Amino acid sequence: MSQDADSDTMVHKGGGRKTDERNIMKIAVLSGGISPERDVSLSSGSMIANALAEKGHSVVMVDSFLGIEAPEEGLDALFKKLPDYKPQTIEVPSEPPDLEKVRRERRPDTGCNFGQNVLEICRLADVVFIALHGEGGEDGQVQATFDQLNIHYTGSGFYGCVKAMNKDVAKHLMKANRIPTVPWEHMIYPEDVHWDRIRALGYPQFVKPTCGGSSIATYKCNNEEEVRQALEEASKVSNDLMCEAFFGGREFDVGILDGKALEPIEIIPVAEFFDYESKYQPGMSQEICPADIPSEFAEILKDAALRIHKCLGLGFYSRIDFKLKSDGSFTCLEANTLPGMTPGSLFPKEAKNAGISYPDLCDMIIRAAI
Repeated sequence: MSQDADSDTMVHKGGGRKTDERNIMKIAVLSGGISPERDVSLSSGSMIANALAEKGHSVVMVDSFLGIEAPEEGLDALFKKLPDYKPQTIEVPSEPPDLEKVRRERRPDTGCNFGQNVLEICRLADVVFIALHGEGGEDGQVQATFDQLNIHYTGSGFYGCVKAMNKDVAKHLMKANRIPTVPWEHMIYPEDVHWDRIRALGYPQFVKPTCGGSSIATYKCNNEEEVRQALEEASKVSNDLMCEAFFGGREFDVGILDGKALEPIEIIPVAEFFDYESKYQPGMSQEICPADIPSEFAEILKDAALRIHKCLGLGFYSRIDFKLKSDGSFTCLEANTLPGMTPGSLFPKEAKNAGISYPDLCDMIIRAAI
């Protein structure tokens, strides 16, 4: 793995099969996993696999945790092109998955986070499109494994994933680079809770996992009692938690693709904030792209997004979330190393606004990995 000195962009140089970029490739789409964002990942993976098959590639979608059984013809036979490839669409349920049920249903139990034949299939592929979300997918664990096995993969490298996934680390880096981010209090619950510092954040405030996504176990709290209840609930997902001050204003995302910032998209949720249901259920939010804001505000967000992308050392694509006030002041909420690619996801909508179709976007991403 090497690092571009100008942009901090991670370039993956796994061994893999040598394939001319102009030719059809064998793609393993890695999705599912065992994080609370499992269902989002499966939805993203199905869309990505369909799009890559539409572009003529030989594709297999594999659940990284459950794995897949080898056919009699061997694992190579799992890679299929149209018309043998059968498209599928997986929708995101309104509630996060029951992970204990998923664990009980795995056969055979490999004793690790990679299911049956997963790594073998990934080594057969020219490129692995990582469609995982959350821990075990965006936190660098998979990326580090693939680096050791010389497997080409999409997205950011190990170091970028580690920095961006941990919101406490990312916010410290933003602060060091003079990028606005709201005050926060990081804790290991319940041993390391400082109520004087939590109260100083004011109300309302948010409670959330430090290394989570898709607004799972994220709570907006209006008083101390609600914070206490939220910490207890969020600790069922992770005991690595944070409280974050509230920043008023409108919510925006800026995608980064191939070193350039896409036009901001505004999110207007029906609910009080952009929660899990608002993100993935039809009709629960309105997305406006390009955002209806003055051009100078759009440039402020685009410039900040690029600065954040670079200071975290992210790869070919990412998505940065912001809040923006009417006076042009803003704060960064977080950076996403593997933006969602579901039918309702924001990053593909931004790319479409730039004239890039969904299949072309997926194709661009896998070719960048080579």
